[in-house]
Amino acid sequence: MIFANGELRSPEFIKTWLQPDDVVIAADGGLAHCCRLSIVPAVVIGDLDSASPIDLAWARKHGATVLQYPPAKDETDLELCLNWAMAQGCGSLRIVGGLGGRSDHALANILLLMAQPYQGLDLRLDDGVEEVWLVHNQTTVHGNIGDLFSLLPFGSIDAKGVTTSGLKYPLNDETLSLGRSRGVSNILTAEIGTISLTSGWLLCIHTRIPHGGAYA
Repeated sequence: MIFANGELRSPEFIKTWLQPDDVVIAADGGLAHCCRLSIVPAVVIGDLDSASPIDLAWARKHGATVLQYPPAKDETDLELCLNWAMAQGCGSLRIVGGLGGRSDHALANILLLMAQPYQGLDLRLDDGVEEVWLVHNQTTVHGNIGDLFSLLPFGSIDAKGVTTSGLKYPLNDETLSLGRSRGVSNILTAEIGTISLTSGWLLCIHTRIPHGGAYA
């Protein structure tokens, strides 16, 4: 799990995800989320222009490794974290705090999902309310009945052969065209929905709807 320096709309929900063997990485200022949730990262990575000295001292005190890079670099702090995680053999990654905040960072983070080095990973962005990921063959979404789910063609070509199950407005071997909004605001009718396509890419956006006053 990588903590980026964007918004966390439901921090406590994120905390419930963590398993004892998960590796936690803080991308520079994303360390603030770790401190707020009392989650000690294994490593803090970045040029450290947004991580506060107090947070860094806390991380070091609790055993975190700090890897500092020069400000003049070609990769964002998040890319550095992804590369480090891949080098450790991580194949399933959740980027929390990668949405919201600065629009340029949020868009760059979404575009990272399509970068060639990361296409073999199970990689998702999540802020505790929305999760975002890419699919080019098949995927599943786990949520609650009534959650919102949108499918947007992504990249340079239409998404073809799109078939879904567990959604209120099903698709059966259909095309979602670039620049059109047909796939926006579908609704989960089961706790597990499935999506497949034969060509192209789809950006999946799952929005959890509050149940009983809390995001679940």
